[in-house]
Amino acid sequence: MKPRVVFAALAIWLLAAGLAQAERLAVKVPKANVRSGPGTEHAVIWQVEQYYPVKVIERKGAWCLFEDFEGDRGWLHNSLLGKLETVVVAKNNCNLRAGPGTDHPVVLVADAGVPFRVLERRGQWLRVRHADGETGWIARTLVW
Repeated sequence: MKPRVVFAALAIWLLAAGLAQAERLAVKVPKANVRSGPGTEHAVIWQVEQYYPVKVIERKGAWCLFEDFEGDRGWLHNSLLGKLETVVVAKNNCNLRAGPGTDHPVVLVADAGVPFRVLERRGQWLRVRHADGETGWIARTLVW
């Protein structure tokens, strides 16, 4: 095989592998146990709440190794995850507003780690809903 063909095939394979590893999913249940390894025999190292977004970096059977917005890693069972459009607040004391812009009143203040489901996009603003039902608009620059 010619070197160019081998290089092209390798580049395509690496690109496809990278895209598969970068899959973004979200927790679809009210609470989920994050484990130190792929199985219930592994220790629970923390819990995440509904809508928490994760980036899947590896799969082992029915388990996903993920990375979160802070770079922390853990394992979640596939059944706890879904293809939901969600974000997590990346900074502390972030204002959620009644409308898409800083001219709208603040309706909620959220700290880093609080997840939301995305309901609507308008320019650089997202209308989001927390699992408890609270909604508001947040700037895209404040979320992951």
